[in-house]
Amino acid sequence: AHEMLSQALTNSISTSKDDRHDKAQEKSKTAQREADAKGDLQDTVGSRDSDQSYLDDLNAECKSKSDDFEARQTLRAQEIEAIEKAVEIISSGAVSGAADKHLPSLAQVSLIQLRS
Repeated sequence: AHEMLSQALTNSISTSKDDRHDKAQEKSKTAQREADAKGDLQDTVGSRDSDQSYLDDLNAECKSKSDDFEARQTLRAQEIEAIEKAVEIISSGAVSGAADKHLPSLAQVSLIQLRS
């Protein structure tokens, strides 16, 4: 009976040691996974911050280009309006006779200069 009890306790101790060893290995693996996850988190946060900075710069550049485009569109509209007024003035009766008088000589001078 004593030997059976001793054998049972020895088996129990052996099993407990094996369990403790297995749990220590699992704890070590868990700690390694945690360290890897923290490293991945730092990499991801750094990448995210870099991407956010790039996005902010890109948005600022797009806003600037959009504003410049709108300013150019306004300028073009004003230029078209000015050209329309000039065409209206040139087409009016007040200057129509002057165009016949002055434009042929200007055209001849331009052609002579082009031929040279």
